[in-house]
Amino acid sequence: MTSLRTSVLIVGGGPVGSTLALDLAGRGIDVIVAEQNPPDTQPGVKCNHVAARTMEIFRRLGIAGRVRDAGLPPDHANDVAFRTTAVGPDFARIHIPCRRDRYSDRSGPDGWWPTPEPPHRINQIYLDPLLAAEAAAHPRVRFLNRLRLQGFTQDETGVTAEALDLDRGGKVAISCAYLVGCDGPASEVRRQIGARMTGDAMIGRTQSSYIRAPGLAARLQAAPAWSTQVMNPRRSANMFAVDGRETWLVHNYLRADEEDFEAVDGDACLRHILGVEPSFGIEVISRENWIGRRLLADRFRDRRAFICGDAAHIWAPFAGYGMNAGIADATNLAWMLAGVLKGWADPAVLAAHEAERWPITEQVSKYAMGTALSLARARAGVPADIEAVGERGDAVRVALGSRLLEMHTPQFCCGGLNFGSFYDRSPIVAYDGEPAPTYTMDTFTPSTVPGCRTPHVWMEDGRSLYDALGLDFTLLRFDRSIDVAGLVEAAALRGVPLAVLDLAAQAPYRQKLVLSRPDQHVAWRGDLLPSDALSLIDRIRGAPVA
Repeated sequence: MTSLRTSVLIVGGGPVGSTLALDLAGRGIDVIVAEQNPPDTQPGVKCNHVAARTMEIFRRLGIAGRVRDAGLPPDHANDVAFRTTAVGPDFARIHIPCRRDRYSDRSGPDGWWPTPEPPHRINQIYLDPLLAAEAAAHPRVRFLNRLRLQGFTQDETGVTAEALDLDRGGKVAISCAYLVGCDGPASEVRRQIGARMTGDAMIGRTQSSYIRAPGLAARLQAAPAWSTQVMNPRRSANMFAVDGRETWLVHNYLRADEEDFEAVDGDACLRHILGVEPSFGIEVISRENWIGRRLLADRFRDRRAFICGDAAHIWAPFAGYGMNAGIADATNLAWMLAGVLKGWADPAVLAAHEAERWPITEQVSKYAMGTALSLARARAGVPADIEAVGERGDAVRVALGSRLLEMHTPQFCCGGLNFGSFYDRSPIVAYDGEPAPTYTMDTFTPSTVPGCRTPHVWMEDGRSLYDALGLDFTLLRFDRSIDVAGLVEAAALRGVPLAVLDLAAQAPYRQKLVLSRPDQHVAWRGDLLPSDALSLIDRIRGAPVA
């Protein structure tokens, strides 16, 4: 049996596991990633969207530019189009700038967002291998393909995992301080820690086809789009451009009475969706039948073992937030694990991960489910005369387009899910009694209420605040006359990495001092230092506070 040792073992090398590995390694922590698939395995194609908040995380990790340079061609529209068939004319459209213009074109519904990193439209067939390659290239990461976890034991000193080398057939024992399961919906780590999934087991059925159709672009009567929402009396679907030339992902939404995937003629459905004749050339590269669900694990941890991403929560992929929520899990956990392993955080800090992330994932899953159900009702009520020629048909399409824009814009430009969520029951946040602003899927109010995302601003020298924050705690000071030596000394006494950053006063920063955590959430704020600075430092590092 081969024996390996590391600080953190990550089971699963998808986007969540790879991001966690990069975050931990960037904080000086040695990591092994155990991924059972070979490195050239084509990932699934369901995910097509990297949220702005995730792009902010990628910016902190130093990979945002490489991520944004991948995917669709630079000038390919990122718009969402609404049509009766894919090749037909638009009857409504949401404008979202192409990636070439993403930093300069502010005309779309998300153009006003206070962020240095707008969202990015990219299919996971490009994103997954990019993130895995970035993780594998880091000197503190050992990325081991063809390694399948079979079980693990743990005690107060660490974890011992046993894995199977799928190429050689031998056993591999991995000793680590902590183990994190990023191993997807069928998570073995979740099973091992005894967590149960609860929620809604059936929201809707979808038949997804990844296709190559070289002649389709020439048939389009309207400008290209990233997402094409198709609604006609025969089928309803969402078609995503994958390479911007000849490959697309088509989600065929089954009707309520279509309970048997095998009874649905997928090829005929594709032609109804695309609006092409039986002889038109379509190659189905892959097809996946799946059921939309809303399931949440009843716990995210057992002592030294954790779960993140789809291992912890599954929901219908509306608002594009499944993978993005998983990456938020990973970066929330990374700094806490690093703090414990480096010795400045108390092991009790790790309880904050579930306390913070479980309520958020429950909220997001309900937003996603609500969107899924609303859209299902709209698909069930497609007007019979939606394809009628002349003024009557035009009026029907205009009315439906208006309704669909109102329903879809919040999920495709979901600013509230990016910037509005907050941690309101964390043991490591120093609350001051002011409630965080409410948010919806698309609306939010930037706030320095403890637990909220540290609001982004542009500094006087033109830099993004997030570029100046660095990896650790940062005390933002908006009045240089305030002596902050007491907090700096308390942090030094406990070994907590803390920098002080002086900024010009500007909205939404009302207090003169704001303490930002390593994951860019507010830990504390005030106009003066607290009378017991050491107690504040102990709180944010998870230690008992007298």
